[in-house]
Amino acid sequence: MTEFTAANNNTFLGSASPNSLLRRDIRFLGNILGEVLVHQSGKELLEVVEHIRETTKSLRAEFDEGQFTELQDQINSLEPNLRHQVIRAFAIYFQLVNIAEQNHRIRRKRDYERSAGETVQPGSIESTIQDLKDQGLSSDEVQDIIQGISLELVMTAHPTEATRRVILDIHKRIAQDMVELDNPTLTYRERELLRTRLLSEVLTLWQTDELRDRKPTVIDEVKNGLYYFDETLFDVLPEVYQELERCLSKYYPETKWHVPTYLKFGSWIGGDRDGNPSVTSSVTWEALMMHRQLVLRKYEASLKELKGQLSFSTSIVNVTKELLNSIEADRAAAELKTEDIWRNEKEPYRIKLTYMMEKLQNTRLNNDKVKYNSAEQFRDELLIIDRSLRSHYADYSADTYVSKLIRQIELFGFHLMTLDVRQHSKEHEAAMTEILAKMSITQNYSSLSEEEKIELLHNLLNDPRPLTSSHLNYTESTEECLNVFRTIQKAQQSMGTNCITSYLISMTQGASDMLEVMVLAKEAGLFRREADGSVHITLQSVPLFETIEDLHAAPGIMKTLFELPVYLESVKSFGNQHEIMLGYSDSNKDGGVVTANWELRVALKSITAAADEYGVKLKFFHGRGGALGRGGMPLNRSILAQPPHTIGAGIKITEQGEVLSSRYSLQGIAYRSLEQATSALVTAASLRRNPQTQAEEPQWEEIVASISETSFTKYQDLIFRDPDFLSFFKETTPLSEIGELNIGSRPSKRKNSDRFEDLRAIPWVFSWTQSRYLLPAWYAAGTGLNRFYDSKPENLQILRSMYDNWSFFKGLIDNLQMALAKADLLIAEQYAGLVSERSSADRIYGLIKREYELTSKLILEITGQEDILDNVPVIQESIRLRNPYVDPLSYMQVNLLSELRSLREREEDDSELLREVLLTINGIAAGLRNTG
Repeated sequence: MTEFTAANNNTFLGSASPNSLLRRDIRFLGNILGEVLVHQSGKELLEVVEHIRETTKSLRAEFDEGQFTELQDQINSLEPNLRHQVIRAFAIYFQLVNIAEQNHRIRRKRDYERSAGETVQPGSIESTIQDLKDQGLSSDEVQDIIQGISLELVMTAHPTEATRRVILDIHKRIAQDMVELDNPTLTYRERELLRTRLLSEVLTLWQTDELRDRKPTVIDEVKNGLYYFDETLFDVLPEVYQELERCLSKYYPETKWHVPTYLKFGSWIGGDRDGNPSVTSSVTWEALMMHRQLVLRKYEASLKELKGQLSFSTSIVNVTKELLNSIEADRAAAELKTEDIWRNEKEPYRIKLTYMMEKLQNTRLNNDKVKYNSAEQFRDELLIIDRSLRSHYADYSADTYVSKLIRQIELFGFHLMTLDVRQHSKEHEAAMTEILAKMSITQNYSSLSEEEKIELLHNLLNDPRPLTSSHLNYTESTEECLNVFRTIQKAQQSMGTNCITSYLISMTQGASDMLEVMVLAKEAGLFRREADGSVHITLQSVPLFETIEDLHAAPGIMKTLFELPVYLESVKSFGNQHEIMLGYSDSNKDGGVVTANWELRVALKSITAAADEYGVKLKFFHGRGGALGRGGMPLNRSILAQPPHTIGAGIKITEQGEVLSSRYSLQGIAYRSLEQATSALVTAASLRRNPQTQAEEPQWEEIVASISETSFTKYQDLIFRDPDFLSFFKETTPLSEIGELNIGSRPSKRKNSDRFEDLRAIPWVFSWTQSRYLLPAWYAAGTGLNRFYDSKPENLQILRSMYDNWSFFKGLIDNLQMALAKADLLIAEQYAGLVSERSSADRIYGLIKREYELTSKLILEITGQEDILDNVPVIQESIRLRNPYVDPLSYMQVNLLSELRSLREREEDDSELLREVLLTINGIAAGLRNTG
């Protein structure tokens, strides 16, 4: 029975091995898809799909030139309507496989917990706390560790999610039905009904357009981000806290635990204006209001549920005087009609909650009636209920229902999550130039030297007089720049300072870039010098160091700032903590994967050392993407990859695009991801207290530095110095066609320019992934490694020792393995055939292929493996099983691109042909589980 064959499969009862259950689910969903294909288009479609699948599978097992030619002839001969449906069949199959794999992760965790008894699951919160206990750490030491951890996950609207929201909704319903099919108590009839419902969902998927008919607006993107809070995160986050407190109480029962807020989410969506003219100050305000409305509605729903649960009667129990007094105060202030108040006077909790619901609704509607002025007021009233419940020994109810809501208030306040604002440094310089010229302070600020700018800006920060006036007219861009800061001040006044705390500056290349933002903040009242000389500031300037050159300059820039008294005073306002963002995407695009990873590690250590001189703790913000070429890796591994001494003030990490849907669309997956992140965070904090470094590490660092230097030269020789490379890149990948896929509100280039430097990292990585090269994730690594290895057995032994004993090097090598496994140079060669200049195409493809083979050979030598990814057979098997289904989409995409580009060269076009290209892009993205 093949995956697309239409057949009934009711084998959901009985025991089976974990992996066989996954294969069973994939077969089951594949069979349902097969039935839908036959139902919609007849047996011909299913037969064509099956023949193509079997052929590509056979070619994977053993390549045969004749069979390959036959496959290409079949694909070329497909008439457009049938070809369109074949593409969709393979693309939807991957969507179903992804659902099955996600569900299987949840099932494995549940099976482990059910069968393990007292055994603790590796990577869980309990395993980590148990380890601390086994190491002999005292309760005070553990408390110190817990007090010092901090992780903020920041959602971004980077355009890497190729899946529409409506498709995600269908996926969720399918996932829920698949979970239900595991229920052993289902009757035969119930199982049949579920199967019929799944047929309906897959049919709906087949008849729903995967492609957006327009680019999403920024507000659409805000809604997409809020979806994950509404569906999973509002409930899952407090559950992670509850589990940590449960484990701490289990292993350290002598201490009463209340874990501080260490894990939370933030967002860039609606605040990231770098290169996106659609993100205006009014859009930022609307995003903040949407955050507020959602969290208040969630609280209202929680109070309504709580009202149904707290039916305690004063006929049986005595509640506290504090609760009764608060009810009397509510009676005096509330404007509820008598009939709206709870009818039973002997159920005080329900009466109290009725008044609280009224105040919360008034807060959401922002009317003039009695309401909560802060989240703290709301929390304090819940604490009154909590104390009263415990007074009559209803602590089980307090722990089960009230504590969770109190934790949610601590986590989400009335603003839901902190919104970061980001803008390019040149925008601030342009605004400052105009403002200072109008005030006759200097006529051309932008032409000043860096030292002159720093001196001038430092003096302006110390001067209480304003620089701007409502009586002066500014250009539209400068006015908008000022409005952003005014909006931040307005938001902080109405929602609390935590709603926006960081202002990120893209392409920070000097201390003046940071000081400009502070001067602009001063104009909006976000910075001021008090009469006693102290500094009060509620918005921190956060540098974003992105390119290799910027990473080198970063320590010097921060030292220059820390030398300025007013700047160091401003850092004290944030508890002597400073946030610094490092860009993984542009550093990789600039220098290649090996150099980017190495230079980021060096920057982490050198910037930390610079801050240590001034007693400043750093919170590093890691701008990782989902793809390997943009620093992507599992969340727990990305935390453990940091040198332990560099996480003193916590960690921030971007979460974007397909990462959001893969990690947070299902509650079970979201919980496991955040549990593993917590485990990694506690482990990293423990390692910071007791560093465990190898004696050989300084020598190993010198080796990696030399490997990086060689890799950097090799990478830039191709990317920046080969005159034919840019044309090769544009023609051998679907770069321009990806720009027509409506997956983000932001343009794919920072400027209207064809320069490589102005291309954003996301389409750079996305394009190479589509064409199966995955070049940004591995290229030049082999040359760098080989330069050190130099065919010397003793050097190979050193590399093997580094892999076995140094987490940084092991992580680098394992990420290279993943990229090499997903790349396919045989299929990539088909894309190279799209390049018009054959001699340069053959030459550059040959360079890439030789580097791929060299890198693969050396990885196997270092790891001692027979095949790439032997160290993670589950992922190896997943890629092996997926490839026969991805390959047809790749072959069809090559043909479609060739046909579409030929039309466009003749200044003709075909919207249906473009649509098919975009469908293959979606399908390959789903198959490889990566976009940008």
